[in-house]
Amino acid sequence: MTQDNLDELRRSHEQFRLLVQGVADYAIYMLDPEGNVSSWNSGAERIKGYLPDEIIGSHYSAFFTPEDVARREPWDNLVAAREVGRLETEGWRVRKDGTRFWAHVILDRIEDESGRFVGFAKVTRDVTEKRNAAIALEQAREALFQSQKLEAVGQLTGGVAHDFNNLLMAIHGNLELLTHRDDLPARAQTLVGNALNGVRRGVALVQRMLAFARRQQLHLAPVSIPDLVYGMSDLMRTSLGPAIVVEASFPLSLPPVLADSNQLELCLLNLGVNARDAMPDGGKLVISARPETLSEDTVLGLPAGGYVRLSVADDGTGMDEATLARATEPFFTTKGAGKGTGLGLSMVHGIVQQCGGAMRLKSSQPGGTTIDIWLPVAGATAAAMSQGSQAQVEHAGLARSEDAMAPSVLVVDDDPLVLATTVEMLCYAGYDAVGVSSGQQALRLLAEAKGISMMVTDQAMPGMTGVELAAQVTERYPDLHIVLASGYAELPGDAPGIHARLQKPYGRTELIASLRRSETGVA
Repeated sequence: MTQDNLDELRRSHEQFRLLVQGVADYAIYMLDPEGNVSSWNSGAERIKGYLPDEIIGSHYSAFFTPEDVARREPWDNLVAAREVGRLETEGWRVRKDGTRFWAHVILDRIEDESGRFVGFAKVTRDVTEKRNAAIALEQAREALFQSQKLEAVGQLTGGVAHDFNNLLMAIHGNLELLTHRDDLPARAQTLVGNALNGVRRGVALVQRMLAFARRQQLHLAPVSIPDLVYGMSDLMRTSLGPAIVVEASFPLSLPPVLADSNQLELCLLNLGVNARDAMPDGGKLVISARPETLSEDTVLGLPAGGYVRLSVADDGTGMDEATLARATEPFFTTKGAGKGTGLGLSMVHGIVQQCGGAMRLKSSQPGGTTIDIWLPVAGATAAAMSQGSQAQVEHAGLARSEDAMAPSVLVVDDDPLVLATTVEMLCYAGYDAVGVSSGQQALRLLAEAKGISMMVTDQAMPGMTGVELAAQVTERYPDLHIVLASGYAELPGDAPGIHARLQKPYGRTELIASLRRSETGVA
């Protein structure tokens, strides 16, 4: 080989060395046959944190986690690369300062010109950000899938609950009318009472289904969590039994939250019963709360603002990851057959979301379960609305006497059982009632008949909803009082012409009370 060729070869080697040394995004270095570091570039120094004189001569297992070293992964990788010629893998690696990063690694077998094995070429890239982005994308996709699944189940559950509501409405109304008959034998009175108790259990189940589907009508008002918890302490102790110790811990100053006090009490009772079942040998249940201010980038998906974080924690058996992932699914339960509907947590989840809040579960085995609920802080506007509503309710109590002349009432409902039952309840109470099955029929009857001063209409009807009917009736007959009946919560708050609202399923007492509220203008 001539001197010119030697000079050219040296220049080529120097250019290659400068190229490798100048690459800062990749750790490129050589290993001898035993795995000791024999060269080091600037990328390796940047990624791993070692200077050349600190690492050259050391075994490359220094870059592996203690867990991988214990499994002898560094040596297994060398064997695989030597036998196959190339190994490509990903895993955790350790920097000089002890921090970890996710590495994409290529390990190549190197031979000299004669084919003799002389070591390995190793290329490492820090792909931690790429991995984190991929994990975040997968979590977002899974969250979207779960949201779409729950929304579909919620739509189905809400539809079933609506139809079931109408059935319960008819059964409850007719049974209630039977209880007022003087000629009903005592034995039959007992049987009717048992049937009514069964209907009430059905109503409770429907309310849970509607709560999960986020279609239950809530009455939002400022609620003091400490007052609510202390007020239900006797109920909680009675429901959970003497083996469960209930503790409450609240700061001296805790702002009120915007919620439905009755439904929030039901949520806490459900969470308490779940905790009791997770502590068969007894244990401690801690209810606490503290104010929090959330920013826009919160993972809870809530608007920025003030919230109260309500926590219910037990020291029971806890849940594994699979159970925790499905805990809020409707009808999912770990209890035995007949011991639970599987709607407890899903009901709480639905109610909390309707209140504008969020819920998160944490659990470990052992360690117990903690359920955190974020509820929005009630503002001054909400407090004023609550006080105004209370004044209206008190005024509504000044209803006309039973001896006053009962007006004519038009009942509108597309379900024939509900329609017939409602008309019968009104007639039994002394009202002059007539029923039709659609909004169009109601408008025709109002145009032909005289003397109708009140109307009770269902909301979910084909062709024309109750709100749409009320708008047309109010425009044509502004003096007619309208009661809107529905088992759903998705009703416009400023619906024109609605003087009172009636929650399905209802009985005779609730029906008459709604008519009296419509006369006073209390919705």
